[in-house]
Amino acid sequence: MTGGLTLTAPATPQAVAERRPAYLTELAQGTERFHEPRRPDCPWCGSTRLRTRLRTTDLLQHKPGSFTLVQCGSCAHSFQNPRLTPEGLDFYYRDFCEGRYADQAEWIFRARTSTHRDRSRALALAAFIEPESWLDIGTGQGHFPAVAQEVLPYTAFDGLDSGEGVEEGRRAGRVERAHQGLFTDLAPGLEGGYDALSMFHYLGRSRDPREELKAAHRVLRPGGHLMIELPDPESRFAKLLGKWWISYFQPQHLHLIPLANLRAELRALGYTVVAVDRSEPHVPLDLAAGLALFAGRHLPDADDPWRTKAPGGAQRILRKVLMYAVAPAFLAACAADRVLAPLARRTRFSNAYRVIARRDPDA
Repeated sequence: MTGGLTLTAPATPQAVAERRPAYLTELAQGTERFHEPRRPDCPWCGSTRLRTRLRTTDLLQHKPGSFTLVQCGSCAHSFQNPRLTPEGLDFYYRDFCEGRYADQAEWIFRARTSTHRDRSRALALAAFIEPESWLDIGTGQGHFPAVAQEVLPYTAFDGLDSGEGVEEGRRAGRVERAHQGLFTDLAPGLEGGYDALSMFHYLGRSRDPREELKAAHRVLRPGGHLMIELPDPESRFAKLLGKWWISYFQPQHLHLIPLANLRAELRALGYTVVAVDRSEPHVPLDLAAGLALFAGRHLPDADDPWRTKAPGGAQRILRKVLMYAVAPAFLAACAADRVLAPLARRTRFSNAYRVIARRDPDA
């Protein structure tokens, strides 16, 4: 699993056809094996007061399978249950950043990581500390450090990601050092090595967010700062759009963490929360992304390697015609997202939040 995105060019029809036999062989074994046993309690507080929040299919790539998010009635934590296994995550991440869905992945990625947004992130932390060294966790190809370096030219920026893109970021000069692997595995070798860490839309994809926060505490020097951005499960867009809310991001998001829970956990681990922002992190894409998911679910099937056969000529033409027909509505939804953004940022329609926490000295 990768916290960031490594984007490549869309696959050709020939490349899709070459991957089809392997996919169909894998799918012949069923998708239930990609799920762990259903757990009876909340992974955050242990309560057994669980309710179903969402049942959905893969609306991102339309791979076979079904997924359930449940919400705890005691602490409001939402989590995928049954959770995907590591093999399941690999299966559903595979091809997301290439093939027919590369453009979709890139659009979401760019919306969350524009140059303006990355500069504002760096400035937000710079209000508290000018770090000597900063580790961006889930960095992808290191696009955030490259922008942040312009704001903090004397800070050394490193990147960590489980994907190969982090090495590309190092070769391109966007990060000084590249750490490839899982953060929780690499943390012992990085202990006390940084006075700033960032996790942008990363924790919700991790299998155990609490272990990630403990690892961050280990890697940060006392007085260092941790900056986290996450989708806000309390956003009113979640209720308004239902399964078409892009921040549910099933099946890749394993957790949706309420702000209050994150703040309490940070305090318990030895952090002091110094800033909370529900305005600036809002990403104006809810309506457009919801329409894109809805259209993608109802358009004729695309040429994907996990489908039993390639679409015929008539089906390809129909899909293209319908996509052009939907385009004006999509552009209108994009415009509405931008127009409504100032209001959304000031209300509970904001779809994301940011927390900056300072690591307390060791007792």
